[in-house]
Amino acid sequence: MNRRAFLRTGGSIFGGLTLPRVLRADRGQINCIIFFQSGGACQHDSFDPKPDAPSQIRGGFSTIPTAVPGVHFSELLPRSAKALGRYSVIRSVYSKEAIHEKAKQYIYSGARPNNAFKHPVYGSVIAKELGAIGGLPPFVVIPSKDIAADAGFLGSAYDPFVTGDPGAKTFKVQDLALPIGIKMDEAQSRAELLKTLDDDLRQVEKSRLVEGMDYFQQKALDLVTSPAAKKAFDIEAEPAALRDSYGRNGAGQGALLARRLVESGVRMVTVFHGGYDTHVKNDEGNKKLFPVFDQAFTALLEDLEQRGLLDTTLVLAMGEFGRTPKINHSAGRDHWPGVFSIAAAGAGIRGGQVIGSSDANGSEPKDRPVSVEDIGATVYKKFGIDYHKEYRTTGRPVRINSDGHPIRELFT
Repeated sequence: MNRRAFLRTGGSIFGGLTLPRVLRADRGQINCIIFFQSGGACQHDSFDPKPDAPSQIRGGFSTIPTAVPGVHFSELLPRSAKALGRYSVIRSVYSKEAIHEKAKQYIYSGARPNNAFKHPVYGSVIAKELGAIGGLPPFVVIPSKDIAADAGFLGSAYDPFVTGDPGAKTFKVQDLALPIGIKMDEAQSRAELLKTLDDDLRQVEKSRLVEGMDYFQQKALDLVTSPAAKKAFDIEAEPAALRDSYGRNGAGQGALLARRLVESGVRMVTVFHGGYDTHVKNDEGNKKLFPVFDQAFTALLEDLEQRGLLDTTLVLAMGEFGRTPKINHSAGRDHWPGVFSIAAAGAGIRGGQVIGSSDANGSEPKDRPVSVEDIGATVYKKFGIDYHKEYRTTGRPVRINSDGHPIRELFT
């Protein structure tokens, strides 16, 4: 049997179910939820408004005071402004990439992309280093597998588990049930057959893809037979009032599902919320986007805190870069890696901090510049992973983070 036939046989057993490889680990580690603002959120219209700048830079929104005296946010974030005591904002993040694909991979891995190989993202490294808890996948993305969510040279065994859109009326996690017509005892028998075929195949042909197949199938079987997994993904079990508080949309229900998952033991969950690439009609787009983020983000922090989970859950809100200081001829803002803002909470982070600042136009850091590598070093240190650790690929050592330094203010 060749590899193609083998993979086709494996896919037919579980309808293409795939889960990352699971390793044993204690529950003593923290979890992480990333609210990823795909497209690049505008710093001027969110955490770093410039009310004294000219109108073509200031934009069309006014500012509002936050819970921290002297700190103002855009009027589009009223809930976030009131909740600033629960989290910190970094206003001086900068990137070296201005193209979506590379910039996403960069900030989601803490390592700048190169042409030689694809670097694994945070969730994949965490899955490899720490494994899973209670039969649940260690790394989950909501609603779909963005280009940023990739295990790279670690291999597809460490790719994320994909949930689908929990905001959809017909939401159902595909990999929590066997295909129609397949019974559990039959699936288990087929799994045994696949293992036998796998053992034979390995003697003939070895590849990273084939190497990961047994993990995929075993973890798929674990998932469909796990009551804990079904319970964790069952967002319908949440009270209607709580679901309303997050917002009845993909981002809001995604954030709620993320809370359910980390509460059950998933190591890292990312909620991708798209639409922030506002090259045209920036104000019009952000009037719709930021209120959704504002509601979901603050509801998540409050919910985690009330459940006693915020102390052990790192929460990050970020995109791949910011937007241009000057509004363009299409009333939009273009890509701008020069400076942007992110929010960070939980896992011991003191709330109410504003770290760093940008210049008068929001074009570059004014003080305390924070690199993408620094963000990566911070994530790994919070998880207790050595951010100087090296893997090997293409015959050479590769550090999971190069030249990054944990953001010290987030550890005080």
